[in-house]
Amino acid sequence: LLVLLAADGAVPEKNPLLNICMDAKHHKHQPGPEGKLHDQCSPWKDNACCTANTSSEAHKDQSNLYNFNWNHCGVMPPQCKRHFIQDTCLYECSPNLGPWIDQVDSSWRRERILHVPLCKEDCDEWWKDCKDALTCKENWHKGWNWATGTNRCPWGFMCRPFREVFPRPKDLCEKIWSNSYRYSPKHRGSGRCIQMWFDPAQGNPNVAVARYYAWKKRSQPAEVENVAPERGRAVRALPRAVLAPLPLALVLL
Repeated sequence: LLVLLAADGAVPEKNPLLNICMDAKHHKHQPGPEGKLHDQCSPWKDNACCTANTSSEAHKDQSNLYNFNWNHCGVMPPQCKRHFIQDTCLYECSPNLGPWIDQVDSSWRRERILHVPLCKEDCDEWWKDCKDALTCKENWHKGWNWATGTNRCPWGFMCRPFREVFPRPKDLCEKIWSNSYRYSPKHRGSGRCIQMWFDPAQGNPNVAVARYYAWKKRSQPAEVENVAPERGRAVRALPRAVLAPLPLALVLL
């Protein structure tokens, strides 16, 4: 048993949910170094799913990425816009969103993210800095007037403060991009929520978060919810032919 466990640790199984890029409009096929990522996208430069050009476009008021205009209800305040830039950088550049990639039937992408647990501070600060900005829509993914080639408010939709359209941080994070994010009660540094904002000098905290949720997704929740990932994976990796003759006490070690 010890030999088998040692062998399992020496040749770890590659998890298909880890270190991957989405099949979407501007994503690279594989993550890799990008030494010149622009400004707020730079934390991902060591291992990114975006190119330098994509990172530069993410910072423009009306980007060529999707012809989307942040200023559809007047000029968006800089303190608010920086969160949308960071949100774009996370979406385009992060290789750590694999556990939440979902298949879609779209003309411009085949995959999206769904229910990514965004850390409480990220949602709270996003809402706080945008609550006085103006918008006319709750869901920014669809329903715009594209007659001019860029997004404009649909007929009859009035511009209102974010705090009225999104009364709580949870509303903003979960509704604005069709449930791409889920408001998490977990805090930054907990290892249980994805951070939009992080200091690359301290490493990318989302690597460990993705690893945890990838393991959890591939496990059987009813049986191994409280088992440490390394321990559970080692036991599950043993072939049935080996497990069958072993005493139960050894298998459960």
